[in-house]
Amino acid sequence: MKGWGVRRGGLALAAVLVGTLVLAGACSSADDDASSPTSRRPEASTTTLPSPAATEVAGLLALGRPIVLAHAGGENAHPHSTPYGYARSVAGGVDVLDFDVQLSKDGVLVIQHDDTVDRTTDGTGKVAELTYAELSALDNAYWWTEDCTCKDRPEAAYTLRGVRTGRQPPPAGSTPDDFAIARFEDVAARYRNFVVNVEIKGTMPDALPAATELARILREQGRQDSAVVTAFDDSLAEAFHQMLPEVAITPGLQATTAYVLGSTRPAEGRTILQVPPDYEGIEVLTPQLVERAHSDGLQLWIWPNERKWENAEGYLRLLNLGVDGINAAQPEIAVTTLREWEKAG
Repeated sequence: MKGWGVRRGGLALAAVLVGTLVLAGACSSADDDASSPTSRRPEASTTTLPSPAATEVAGLLALGRPIVLAHAGGENAHPHSTPYGYARSVAGGVDVLDFDVQLSKDGVLVIQHDDTVDRTTDGTGKVAELTYAELSALDNAYWWTEDCTCKDRPEAAYTLRGVRTGRQPPPAGSTPDDFAIARFEDVAARYRNFVVNVEIKGTMPDALPAATELARILREQGRQDSAVVTAFDDSLAEAFHQMLPEVAITPGLQATTAYVLGSTRPAEGRTILQVPPDYEGIEVLTPQLVERAHSDGLQLWIWPNERKWENAEGYLRLLNLGVDGINAAQPEIAVTTLREWEKAG
């Protein structure tokens, strides 16, 4: 998960922040056996989707209110990075969909946070060493529970386990494909009207092909104005920017840390910063940072890195601090909290 590792104390804090800040932030697929229920590509939805508040980044930033992003499709409320999670988040009224992407062995850009499949699926192994067909066949809700994505709960807690593989029927309105590791290209196409926030996993030079593939997809789908892209590695984020300069990017690790700690302004055009509220009791998000960022013409999108923030009370605290966006693991709760906060004035 995206996070900051920090320690107390001046230079030690700076050194660790620079070393450990993780920002929020393909070729055609292999030929699949059309008869296999676990290898079919998702079909386009025929359901009328809710309309987003803004379809482009510029419109989003001009809304005059904070926004809600669905972090990895709402990873606490729904299985991590699944089409099911994105569908439920859209139905819940989010403004932006948030993705982590990387390449499969055969060059397909998939939606996946970890570099292995072990934490969320019934499989094992590195994403880069598995083909898209192998990844897609896995049950990506296997270890999800309402309390955590973890392996120490009673069998009954894994309420969506087996939907992908046909062991149990899918929830109403969904299919087994909604619980797979999906292609970014497919999900982005399904929600063409929604702004997408995409983190390219990995570092240079290994992740450069993933950045290249992301640039291709965004260009072919005409998403230059409806995407925000970032990477942990500053050089990777900037390499993507050279490929597709029309797309908004969030500064990488070093540039963001330099601003948070030293007030060094990001390069021109980098107007969205994505940071956590705190880590191990140390405040990263402070009223002073919010004031300075807004004075500098920057927007702060916050990704809560601890569950204590992922509830109505936590989201309300963030809104009262004056943040511009919440990348929520409980997106439906965040949307409800935002609406009540707006009504309260």
